[in-house]
Amino acid sequence: QVQLVESGGGLAQAGGSLRLSCEASRSIDSLNVMGWYRQAPGKQRELVAKMTSGGSPIYVESVKGRFTISRGYAKNTVYLQMNNLKPEDTAVYYCNLWVRGSDYWGLGTQVTVSS
Repeated sequence: QVQLVESGGGLAQAGGSLRLSCEASRSIDSLNVMGWYRQAPGKQRELVAKMTSGGSPIYVESVKGRFTISRGYAKNTVYLQMNNLKPEDTAVYYCNLWVRGSDYWGLGTQVTVSS
């Protein structure tokens, strides 16, 4: 089992920045993908960005040029730098880890962007 712990959510004004962090409870030696999903009220959970352990990032179109995903040196951490935030970025953000065919999820961290 792997636990994921997120931090860094909060309140920001439109145009502002926040940085999310996620750490897995143990090191992960296999090929894996870590990323961020978000779910706004009344909407389905959607991918925001993900990155393989080899370092290939994928972004949803709506955040390209504004958000940057990165992996920590120990490879069991993932970060999401969110710049130029918009009110439509308001959601609960969930950290995700895929490894050996299994998905793991964090409990989520709230991001609220005011206009």
